[in-house]
Amino acid sequence: MISKCLFPAAGYGTRFLPATKAMPKEMLPILTKPLIQYGVEEAMDAGCDIMSIITGRGKRAITDHFDISYELEHQIKGSSKEALLSDIRKIIDKCTFTYTRQNEMKGSGRRPICKGRVLVGEQDPFAVILADDLCVNPDGEGVLRQMIDLCNKYRCCIVAIMEVPTEEVHKYGVIEGKRIEVGVYMVSNMVEKPDNDKAPSNLVVIGRYILTPDIFGVIEQTEPGKNGELQITDALCEQAKNGMVIAYKFKGKRFDCGSVDGFVEATNYFYALEKGE
Repeated sequence: MISKCLFPAAGYGTRFLPATKAMPKEMLPILTKPLIQYGVEEAMDAGCDIMSIITGRGKRAITDHFDISYELEHQIKGSSKEALLSDIRKIIDKCTFTYTRQNEMKGSGRRPICKGRVLVGEQDPFAVILADDLCVNPDGEGVLRQMIDLCNKYRCCIVAIMEVPTEEVHKYGVIEGKRIEVGVYMVSNMVEKPDNDKAPSNLVVIGRYILTPDIFGVIEQTEPGKNGELQITDALCEQAKNGMVIAYKFKGKRFDCGSVDGFVEATNYFYALEKGE
């Protein structure tokens, strides 16, 4: 059972300036809940109860959100608004939150994952959720739950993938691999943001991972890739050479809430869902 989930949340969120000048992008709300809370709830549903968050300067709102606000609770106690805090109270009561700060932005690999080493430990596999990628599966298990079930079967790193049009592959890490069952691929190579005409497939990695603890050693030995940054996919590519990475075409829907278009799409989707449309 995987109990720990790591949330890299130190980025600047420049695509949402000026809103993110003082507000962490992970705290941008989809309806009445911030992005990162959706991720935490997905991790909880998958059986995780230790949430490890990599923050940075100006990110105190994240730690405050997952804490008791005595003044606020006192003001609304006994009113109809008290019920609005029921979900976050359940999270606070059930989960343990650990934090560390990242002081330099150099891709999604070396800095945030290695910074999280002290939080998730080096003994057991752990999950990684990028809160920018908001995933939902209203007809069944959440994406991370699906991946953990697969990890219990294959006992190796798992990445979530989806199909995109060929003209969009340059935005993502792209896998090359062999299908071993429906929706499941043994990865042989991964390319970070390739040119559209050089991509090995149109199967791209999204912000859901199950990583084994040996990933830390691999990251330390991996050279930075495109633009001098080390992405998670760069280290996973090294593991894939040894047949240690599975890609899973998940069931559900993913919204790229790191972009304005995806953020608006997610807001409209959840609004319609809430209204029963």
